[in-house]
Amino acid sequence: MLGDILLINDMHKEAAAAISEKVLADLARKEDRYRYIVGISGESGSGKSELSHALGKELKGHHIRVKVVHTDNYYKIQPLLREEWRRNKGFDKIGLEEYDWVKIKKTIRDYKEEQECMMPCVDLIPEMVDKLLVDFEKIDLLIVDGLYAINAPDLDLRIFIDLTYHETKINQIIRMKEAMTDFRLHILEKEHKAVRSLRPLADMIIDKGYQLRDPNEVEDEFIHAG
Repeated sequence: MLGDILLINDMHKEAAAAISEKVLADLARKEDRYRYIVGISGESGSGKSELSHALGKELKGHHIRVKVVHTDNYYKIQPLLREEWRRNKGFDKIGLEEYDWVKIKKTIRDYKEEQECMMPCVDLIPEMVDKLLVDFEKIDLLIVDGLYAINAPDLDLRIFIDLTYHETKINQIIRMKEAMTDFRLHILEKEHKAVRSLRPLADMIIDKGYQLRDPNEVEDEFIHAG
């Protein structure tokens, strides 16, 4: 998204370095020019964009050219119309089906086939959807991030950031993409439930300390703590 505010710090860089190690190990077992895709999901303010950017920079240091696709650019309803649409349709419509999965799948297919792709790109200042032409032949690895990103097809590594919107309020206030009204809080609660439903898809978890963990290891700790 154009105009987005990124708050990248050491925890994002350290998590990105850990993910990079896993990606590089996976790539070493693949054939040449394998079209690898990382998916990163988490709730609002959990650091998806920051982690994606940090991972892209980390992999660039290994001579891998990365493109980040923000799936929040793929909402069916444009930003200026989305609040009114949600008010009219009700909170039950908030969730995975707000994304245009047909366009997301086409973007992934174009990357896999090394084609040019016309991607949507939201400019947060005028709240408009622009078009971005990308030549995927020049891209080595794709990062797909967003609330529901790990629901996308053909991902090689699915990362889930295990922080809820209750735990990321400071980041949300600082970034302030949307005013924190009662209506916004209702939206965050609905998104919370939709995002959490995708957690079982994760290959790796970013825990509350922002450490990369195996999902089974995290679940074992949760069971023993209980």
